Amino acid sequence: MQQHHRATQPACRAAEVASRPAESNPDAEVFIRRRAPEGLPDQPCGAMQFVVPQSEDNKPRNILEEIVWWKAVEIARMKERLPLARLMMQLKAAQPARDFIGALRGAQARIGKPGLIAEVKKASPSRGVIQPNFDPVRIAQAYEAGGAACLSVLTDAKYFQGSFEYLQQIRAAGVGTPLLCKEFIVEAYQLFKARASGADAVLLIAAVLPNADLAYLVKASAKCSLQVLVEVHSVAELERVLKLELDPERVMLGINNRDLQTFEVDLQNNQRIMDSSAGKEVQKRGFLMAGESGIFTPEHVAFVQQTGCGAILVGESLVKEGDPEQAVKKLLSIA
Repeated sequence: MQQHHRATQPACRAAEVASRPAESNPDAEVFIRRRAPEGLPDQPCGAMQFVVPQSEDNKPRNILEEIVWWKAVEIARMKERLPLARLMMQLKAAQPARDFIGALRGAQARIGKPGLIAEVKKASPSRGVIQPNFDPVRIAQAYEAGGAACLSVLTDAKYFQGSFEYLQQIRAAGVGTPLLCKEFIVEAYQLFKARASGADAVLLIAAVLPNADLAYLVKASAKCSLQVLVEVHSVAELERVLKLELDPERVMLGINNRDLQTFEVDLQNNQRIMDSSAGKEVQKRGFLMAGESGIFTPEHVAFVQQTGCGAILVGESLVKEGDPEQAVKKLLSIA
């Protein structure tokens, strides 16, 4: 993805402006720098180790930037353990992909409420461990029994205590609902890893990826039969994403109501984005929209549906419950 270098400087300047709390604008776009501008401070090389001085600007400005910077190290280690040639062999042997977007639309038509993407998540940077008795297969089976249309599985190990193995375990256990790989994707290797592990769809975060990278990763996803959930946080991000040629049959859009700077959640963000001209354009072009974050009650579900979203992604309020099946039924008001 050679476009990264061209995008680095303007993204850095925009991020500097966006990171000032006093000038916070919920409709503005937040840019996440893809790497430390002065290079990694710690460069191990066998028995040797190189350390370079760090300025304040060479430190992550928020948790998402910290996660994205770590991905470069993590992906390099993954490639050492599983070279691309071997990964591609696993990819060819993967079971056929299921229709993630179709499952959500089907659930919406069947129950008259947004199709639910229930999240299999043990922990988060903001909340710590959410479910101490974490069993990904048990939780996935309970979600499916409760009426979830799809599942989202966290695979980030360092910050969310997730794993690509959870995708494999859930698929091997016979769970039939389509699976979303919830990962901070910055290059195609992660797409191949997700598909080989049993994912049917992947998350791409607009704040992390300039449009050139989004376009490339969407095409790469299609090549390996993955559908895509493109996540935005603001009107400006949605306007940018809509400049791309995206197929509503293979790409859906999501609104994350969590502020990238403060990690606070504002459900009204869903309304602001859907009421904008970009939100109207989304509906006109036939994209399935998902509301994400801040959804804890049936009233929240109704509110997000009223804004024009046909799907919801819910994690914390479900996974923390002792009985995830009943938690799903209660959220969707299913008897």
